[in-house]
Amino acid sequence: MAKAKTVFVCSSCGYESPKWLGKCPSCNEWNTFYEEKISGVASTGKGTEKKVVTPKALNSVEGKDAARTSTGIGELDRVLGGGLVKGSLVLVGGEPGIGKSTLILQLCDKMQGEGKVLYVSGEESAEQIKLRADRLNIHNDNIMFLGETDIELIENAILEMNPKLVIIDSIQTMYSEDISSAAGTVSQVREITARIMRVCKSNEITTIIIGHVTKEGNIAGPRVLEHMVDTVLYLEGERYFSYRILRGVKNRFGSTNEVGMFEMQSEGMVEITNPSSVLISERDDNPAGSVIVASMEGTRPLLVELQALTTPSIFGMPRRTANGIDYNRLTLLVAVLEKKAGLPFGTQDIYLNVVSGIRINEPAVDLGVVLACASSLKNVSIDKGVVAIGEVGLTGEVRAVNLIDKRIKEAEKLGFKTCIIPENNKKLLKESYHLDIIGVKNVGEAMKVAGLKS
Repeated sequence: MAKAKTVFVCSSCGYESPKWLGKCPSCNEWNTFYEEKISGVASTGKGTEKKVVTPKALNSVEGKDAARTSTGIGELDRVLGGGLVKGSLVLVGGEPGIGKSTLILQLCDKMQGEGKVLYVSGEESAEQIKLRADRLNIHNDNIMFLGETDIELIENAILEMNPKLVIIDSIQTMYSEDISSAAGTVSQVREITARIMRVCKSNEITTIIIGHVTKEGNIAGPRVLEHMVDTVLYLEGERYFSYRILRGVKNRFGSTNEVGMFEMQSEGMVEITNPSSVLISERDDNPAGSVIVASMEGTRPLLVELQALTTPSIFGMPRRTANGIDYNRLTLLVAVLEKKAGLPFGTQDIYLNVVSGIRINEPAVDLGVVLACASSLKNVSIDKGVVAIGEVGLTGEVRAVNLIDKRIKEAEKLGFKTCIIPENNKKLLKESYHLDIIGVKNVGEAMKVAGLKS
């Protein structure tokens, strides 16, 4: 019998080392090595026959479109690229309590009439799942529950039942007796995922795996886990807000630019088909420091409200606080305002917030940030019918952004009267719109158009 040996494996990239290392030489992450026991198998190479394989020309391979099944949830279909692909492996990650299990249980109910669904849970009992199903008004007779964590028993149940869809909730609770380490460790997660993938792909069974995330926001376990699956989805949102964003970060069968929006309610995750109208629905008055910006989430335009508050600093070092956008981006834009517009922010505390807990990462909202900060400092309100779009450079110029037509159409649909955009974007517009489109070259012109500068 071969002697078992110990290796140390990086949980981030899967790099193996014979000894423990503080820093991984492959991905440069710190404190990511875990001990793992493996069994060495002695092989002489005699008496074994290897299969002969012959390469084939790629042009001779007959391509075919992947067969998809609609989930019955429009926002989820949007992110998946049209539905679940037969035999695919989908990984869904998110923080605890964000709504992963709720959304997947609703998906199981929508699959009624498509075949049997096997829901495997290692965290909750059948009674707990039933209580959630009753709360969500789910009564699909084809949902079969299995409360098990042993992968051997799970494989046997899948092969015996041959369901249309398998749910694994969650991958960190499953274990294999062939590996001595505890459930949730690097070796266990990697082995369990590989075995599920072999069983389900060989039988063309669609599988959804639910995974926990680390405090950094990444899916717990080895990085190779995300490489093994076909699709990786993240469910994001602030714990104290009801809105959730389903974002695709990997998709072998579609685009990763799409996002789906939901609202967590008592009856479960409810789709938001027109998110812009929801995100700005509470903007009744017109205070100073408030402006509407047009952001893009994938190919979907979103109109969101930015709010800025500036107050005299009582300390020697003024504070800069950003919620919903990058903090470094805020400090950069404030420096541009000080240098190019002559605004005295050096003695002001600045607080910036994206309303409704949405996080925006694209630079097209720069112009909105600049106008909101200037509006709060001058205590002058920006007209409620104004939408600001544009990236701001270090020299104060307003640079062109992509997909400007979709942004303007979304503003027009919601009844806005004026759209401030970069001058270079205005030159390339080919359609006519029922709102005033004003092109600006720099932040000084933008402030003048918004009524913040004479």
